[in-house]
Amino acid sequence: MNTSTASSVIHPKPVSRRRFLGTALATSAVAGIVHSADSHAQEAGSAPPAAFDRKLKLGLIGCGGRGTWLGGLFQQHGGYQIHATADYFQAQADQAGDKFGVAKARRFSGLSAYQRLLESGVEAVTVVNLPRFHAGHAQAAIAAGCHVYAAKPVAIDVPGALKVQAVGRLATQQKLVYLVDYQIPTDPVNLEVVKRIHAGALGKLMHVDSLGFSSVWPDPPERKAENLLRSGNWITAIPLSGDFIVEYSIHTINAVLWAVGKRPVKASGRTRRCRANAHGDGRDLYLVSYEFDDGLVWTHRCQALNNGQDVLIRCEVYGDAAYAHVNYWGKSFLRGGPSQFGGGPVDNLYDQGAKRNIATFYQNIVGGNFDNPTPQQAGDDALTGVLGREAASRNKELTMQEIIAENQGLEFDMTGLKD
Repeated sequence: MNTSTASSVIHPKPVSRRRFLGTALATSAVAGIVHSADSHAQEAGSAPPAAFDRKLKLGLIGCGGRGTWLGGLFQQHGGYQIHATADYFQAQADQAGDKFGVAKARRFSGLSAYQRLLESGVEAVTVVNLPRFHAGHAQAAIAAGCHVYAAKPVAIDVPGALKVQAVGRLATQQKLVYLVDYQIPTDPVNLEVVKRIHAGALGKLMHVDSLGFSSVWPDPPERKAENLLRSGNWITAIPLSGDFIVEYSIHTINAVLWAVGKRPVKASGRTRRCRANAHGDGRDLYLVSYEFDDGLVWTHRCQALNNGQDVLIRCEVYGDAAYAHVNYWGKSFLRGGPSQFGGGPVDNLYDQGAKRNIATFYQNIVGGNFDNPTPQQAGDDALTGVLGREAASRNKELTMQEIIAENQGLEFDMTGLKD
């Protein structure tokens, strides 16, 4: 296991919509993720409480770009005290420790850094490291009696996704909070659009289109194990990131499954590497067709190319009476039919969504709300990404039932890494 120097970051820009991916990876699964807009509103949370009875001792597992940035938002919230830091690289743990005033004795590094952090007296943790380790680190935190604030994707393969769903249920039994940091379902405009979709405003759902576009993911100069753990280098290593359709498109997949209310049952597709001098196994282009159990079809396109296209994360849902857009950036709306909704811009979701989730995390802990719907949905999101990856890479139609039965994990050689 490993804590990482970076997590996937979608950098906001206040003027332009042009975004880029910066520095930042055997039980049957729950059949659906039917969450209403109202339950997402509960997860979205409201403004932080005016006063705090106590501050929660928080540990940061993963102190790269997003992990440290999120630590700053937790500190701004006012209900948390950053008590410990953990990262594979000591320099990263120290940098975050200096920023947040963490005692040097509670700054941990190496593969087992997260374990020592869990023994340091923390009550809650962020799991914001390489996607490969998200599921295992969240499981260890819940087993240690800590609340978990988790980055996505929560897993990169079927065993990890099923583990997350099982751990989410265990967290509820143990009266712990496990919240996955999705931003799209926290936005007020998106909440209203999806609420109307669930109420039947589109009529019978006919097809879904979605986009997950970023710019190029660069290959590192060396592919030694430790070098791959460094900031951004892991992105083109499928055993660390899960690949583009799992790591980056997870936002779009989440939006689709939220709007439709269930996961697909089969997929087919194509994928390729397009970048020059590629030596990592990660792919830059996926075109995947999914199908649901009622015949609803969904086409997902994702690319990581420097072709001038704006970075996009968008879900378009078409019914026989109306259609709707759910966006990460841009405008969300519902057009046509008796429940038409003009919608509006989705503003500053990158930071505002995280702030809402941080407030909800605190409120759920101190208020004793242990329903934990997001790990179940996040597990289905990850399974959907894995299904698309495997169908496209194998160049054949695959069913969700088939990949779950295979229960195939991704292997990574960690020889030479320090404990």
